[in-house]
Amino acid sequence: MSLSSPLLLALGLILAIVLARSIVVAARRRVAALAAAGLTTTRPVRQTGAWLSVAGIAVLAVAVADPAASVPVPRSAGTVILAMDVSGSMAATDVAPSRLAAARRAADSFIQAQPGSINIGVVAFEEGALTTALPSSDHTVAEAAIGRLRVAGGTSLGSAIIAALTAITHKTVVVKPGGAVPNIGYWPSATIVMFTDGQDEGEGVNWNTAATVAEKAGVRIDTVGVGTTTGTTVLAGGYRLFTALNSATLTSIAKTTGGVYYPASDASKLNRVAATIDLRLTVANRRVPLAAPLIALALALLAAGAVITVVRSGRVV
Repeated sequence: MSLSSPLLLALGLILAIVLARSIVVAARRRVAALAAAGLTTTRPVRQTGAWLSVAGIAVLAVAVADPAASVPVPRSAGTVILAMDVSGSMAATDVAPSRLAAARRAADSFIQAQPGSINIGVVAFEEGALTTALPSSDHTVAEAAIGRLRVAGGTSLGSAIIAALTAITHKTVVVKPGGAVPNIGYWPSATIVMFTDGQDEGEGVNWNTAATVAEKAGVRIDTVGVGTTTGTTVLAGGYRLFTALNSATLTSIAKTTGGVYYPASDASKLNRVAATIDLRLTVANRRVPLAAPLIALALALLAAGAVITVVRSGRVV
């Protein structure tokens, strides 16, 4: 329990102690006066009303100090980076109207399902990756960034993960040649959600190394597969190229980081998946004021003390 005004508590308790001592002194004087008059009694002096009043003042002293309890409350919180694949293969139409269009709708569905306690950022990736919206509790920023996405270039899943980690940590994350895993700290309340067909051209950072960096940092990666395993052809650079969903790679990335792979072969499934991705619950302490119930108790004690005093002596004090 915490107190906002401990000085008021101290003053109130001092007052209660002074009143309590006054009651004891008054009782002793009454007994002494009776003895001086030649009267003796084995019955104790009844001062229930006075003691109830003192108790009420003591409780009121605690109340005016504005006490509060700290209650742990589980809630969805932290940072989520939506990593959106905008490579040429996302123009494929095996998911109508296109993989990218379906992924954009699913990402919007995901954003709208999140509480305000979640900071959402957006990373667009192809051969490289670019943060298009920094993590923010203003979800309209992420929605606007999703709406601006257009298809272009090849694919590097590793670069996407590293760019997402950079957005989470607000520090440039670099994987040095040789694949050494950098220490970027521990970020257990952060999650990366990748919307991609899993196609990877091997450019940039190796996706397995990047996933290991995320795993070491406590960042979970949930992967959402956009496309079909049967695949289709797409026009790129004047050539028709075959492209299909690579579920094996996406499953491996998710498994490495403790995340989940969500396969979805059509837009409706994507929307349902994106809206039900489970984010980790964290525990936040909420301050619960206790002054009101204590004031009610104090008033009840003071009222009871006054009533008993009036009934027994005909006086309020």
